[in-house]
Amino acid sequence: MRAPLVSLLLAIALSAANAVAADSARTRMEAFSKDLKSVTANFAQSVTDANGHRGDESRGTLALEAPRQFRWETKQPYEQTIVADGQRVWVYEPDLQQVSVRSQSSEEAHSPLTVLTDLSQLDSQFTASESGERDGLAWLKLASKAKDPEFEYAELGFGAHDLERMLFKDQLGNTTEIRFDGWKRNPKIAADAFKFTPPKGVDVIGNPDAGAEVFPVKD
Repeated sequence: MRAPLVSLLLAIALSAANAVAADSARTRMEAFSKDLKSVTANFAQSVTDANGHRGDESRGTLALEAPRQFRWETKQPYEQTIVADGQRVWVYEPDLQQVSVRSQSSEEAHSPLTVLTDLSQLDSQFTASESGERDGLAWLKLASKAKDPEFEYAELGFGAHDLERMLFKDQLGNTTEIRFDGWKRNPKIAADAFKFTPPKGVDVIGNPDAGAEVFPVKD
């Protein structure tokens, strides 16, 4: 009688192990990103310093479109707009009446968010490992392969269907936490959402490529 019981328990254990493996963080990420060309969502972001002090939470919206375009718009408690148009990255801070601009480089390819619309970058730009489950989410840990990475590591927390949280730990020990909701897959995003021209009267820091064509962002 013992042999059948042992076999049954072993079968149950293997079945459970296979179920966990099939529902790993990487599996959830691949399911989330499959056939994904564009995506929008809401975010809430906070930063905790190395001493455990948590700063104010900021809220806003994001839009990503393959291969290299994104718009990150903070609306509370202050306004800031970051637009990457595929050639340049614009950062607009209305309170300071200031815009900074730089050429869009390979640095953006090392952002975990870009992996969502281009899974081919996951293994080429990062070393990925499973971080197990906590807070009801399956976590995938990413370490950048860049020579001088901007962060020590990032963790992506996936629920049953969506990316729900993202954590970054930088080289100074600060931890940035981003919570997401309201994901929309492959929405039709207006082309001018990823184009920017500095408003009149603001200071522009940086030098966009000579002769580069820019377009106004329509509200």
